Amino acid sequence: MFFAGPAVAAIALLAAAPAALAQPARPPVVFENVRIFDGQSDALSGPSNVLVRDGKIAGISTADISEDGATVIDGEGKVLMPGLIDAHWHTMLIGVTPDTGLADMGYTHLIAGVEATATLMRGFTTVRDLGGPSFGLKKIIDQGLIPGPRIYPSGAILTITSGHGDFRTFADLPRRIGELTPMEEAGMAMVTDSPDEVRMRTREQLMQGASQIKLTAGGGVASPFSPLDASTFTDAEIEAAVQAASNWGTYVGVHAYTPQAVQTAINSGVKVIEHAHLIDDETAQLMAEKDIWLSTQPFDEAMGAGLPPSSMEKFHEVLEGTSNIYEFARKYDLKTAWGTDILFSPILARGQNHMLLNLLKWYTPAEALQMATGTNGELLLLSGKRNPYPGRIGLIEEGAYADLLLVDGNPLEDLSLVADPENKFLIIMKDGVIYKDITGDQD
Repeated sequence: MFFAGPAVAAIALLAAAPAALAQPARPPVVFENVRIFDGQSDALSGPSNVLVRDGKIAGISTADISEDGATVIDGEGKVLMPGLIDAHWHTMLIGVTPDTGLADMGYTHLIAGVEATATLMRGFTTVRDLGGPSFGLKKIIDQGLIPGPRIYPSGAILTITSGHGDFRTFADLPRRIGELTPMEEAGMAMVTDSPDEVRMRTREQLMQGASQIKLTAGGGVASPFSPLDASTFTDAEIEAAVQAASNWGTYVGVHAYTPQAVQTAINSGVKVIEHAHLIDDETAQLMAEKDIWLSTQPFDEAMGAGLPPSSMEKFHEVLEGTSNIYEFARKYDLKTAWGTDILFSPILARGQNHMLLNLLKWYTPAEALQMATGTNGELLLLSGKRNPYPGRIGLIEEGAYADLLLVDGNPLEDLSLVADPENKFLIIMKDGVIYKDITGDQD
């Protein structure tokens, strides 16, 4: 059984008045005889029972749990764990390229809906979206009209002229003050070349519902005009974004690879560094001293598929730095979140789960799973009152959101189970609603 609950109710909801659009009723569920990975521990619990009510985990007990009207699921000793969280995802940029995406935004939004459903069915119940116009998609998922993960949106990527995220062409130059290019009108990225522009565009993203702000403080691999070693925003420009975000109770995360880009961002008040693959020891020490979050990705050769030849040299430089950043993370005990940063490729998106296995070069299976659940959930709390889902995510504890996976096997012993969501994730639940249940298909 797939897409129980919202997908069935969606037909009726689509015919309702807009004011009636809301999540359908969620009957209680009791998981019996499950062993729990709670998102924090190194070991599974003993046989336990878990009650889900109104989208939250309402009880955990080794004793029997009885609840009127509850659906009872016999876990048969299988593992119940939190839904996976991708801390660096691009909801709107998976199924399209920069050219095709801007050519037909209606197509782009529809493809994003298809990919959002696929993301949920891979067991990712939450994504932190680091750039793109995902506000509408988030709204329709939250209303229960299509299946998809919780989305923590950043809105448009803030970049500078020729910076990472600037996908304009020479035909768009020279820029005329006050005019927007198709890229900017679509909300993919905004070119901001002064503190005032940065401040304004930051506030525009917050106005639309951004839970955090994304800047590109250095060069990138995929962008055509940004050298990898370039440091882009000035101190004053980054400080303008940090101040505007802080005034709204949230934070700025920056794309940065090099020591200079990372240090400039930290000294300007940034709380989260995305990537950082090319930093040095001094910069890693600074991150530890300032209690800065590292949100990074265990890239491998597969991530280079589809990149233009002009990007391959930059890609391999970043790839060579992957071990570097994880060794620093372990050496200085940096607060480290896990994400994938997959762009412009639905084929690579299908390997989203597999990228978690890349962490085994530096971490145990338990540490990798903790990163993709409880640790990533802790990062989400940085959004403060801008948090669109105020509560605990990525944990199995009373009061946390009921975003749960029932796994056929023990992923703390065999992490490869998470790379086979079609067969090994028997149940996928988000917000107390079961979207997939193939327990009846098992021998």
